[in-house]
Amino acid sequence: MRDVYVLGIGMTRFGELWASSFRDLFVEAALEAIGDAETDRLDSMYIGCMSGGLFVGQEHIGALMADYLGRAPIPATRVESACASGGAAVRLAYLEVASGASEIVLASGVEKMTDGADVTAALATAADQEYEVYHGVTFPGLYALMARAHMFKYGTTREQLAQVAVKNHYHGTMNPNAQYPFEITVEQVLASSMVADPLRLLDCSPVTDGAAAVILASEEIAKKAQAHPLVRIAASAQASGALALHDRDDITYLDTVAKASQLAYQQARITPEKVDVTEVHDCFTIAELCVMEALDYTEPGKAANLVEAGETRIGGRMPINTSGGLKAKGHPVGASGVAQIAEITAQLRGEAGDRQVAEARIGLAQNMGGTGASCTVHILEGLA
Repeated sequence: MRDVYVLGIGMTRFGELWASSFRDLFVEAALEAIGDAETDRLDSMYIGCMSGGLFVGQEHIGALMADYLGRAPIPATRVESACASGGAAVRLAYLEVASGASEIVLASGVEKMTDGADVTAALATAADQEYEVYHGVTFPGLYALMARAHMFKYGTTREQLAQVAVKNHYHGTMNPNAQYPFEITVEQVLASSMVADPLRLLDCSPVTDGAAAVILASEEIAKKAQAHPLVRIAASAQASGALALHDRDDITYLDTVAKASQLAYQQARITPEKVDVTEVHDCFTIAELCVMEALDYTEPGKAANLVEAGETRIGGRMPINTSGGLKAKGHPVGASGVAQIAEITAQLRGEAGDRQVAEARIGLAQNMGGTGASCTVHILEGLA
């Protein structure tokens, strides 16, 4: 397997983007990544998209996007793994370059969620239809069950959950592409509308339009580029597990995240302590805590204490979701995993602006689908 590098990154603003169509969003992010890479060559494309058919009535997405990007007839493939679709697209692009089949591959993600579709029903397709959705349980309800179990088992408090949202909104104020670039307080979180007890509105990631893209390249191609410091993908791993919560031994422990991260640490030949900056899949505040514990960043039940102590803020010992995370940056479900790679790349290049983590050299991006039934983990290394 060959080394693979991130050559270019691109991202639209995330939010309710009424003036941009599904295809417009993809093309905007892809063209920005192409410009950032300073290349006109693409050998292949992967497009992460969870529910284009339900959100905008569009399937056959690979061919559509290749056409509108002006890149037909190169191979273009749509990738679906629920909210991990973007991370899975990056992984497939990585494998294609690492195998030697291609030299330069575009990995992207796109979702247009605000054009009138039943978003709750569309997202619920990522849960178990017979055993969960049929009985009326949506994703806020499922994550609420996880939150209640975590609170019961470890003593995690309602205020500690709120502090995850507060921290990510603080980071989002420094991200010009964030959907919600403003700060919130613990009191505002606790006073927001109840969605599924104990989760309130400000514990939940929003409905979002947006796209992100990265261009991956072989070492030979990357070392000829002069635009940016080199960033290598040191590891790419993926795992899957039980779709439904009732099929799991412990609903507070994300075993797919643990498995994928263990594989990634082995591939990159590092331990969790070596990671300088992390993007995790904080679709709900409880998710960030559970992911931190499954990544082995701390013991089970201790993640909330780290957030409370400021350890996960920029300037802390382990900055997490410097982009604002899904909570403040936004969550266009097919694009979120690719946007994480773009954020980590910017950090490792030293190009993250006000949210730059000092001396960041190793970054990790964790993206998952459903309540964690699918998960990708990528570890990136800056070589400046």
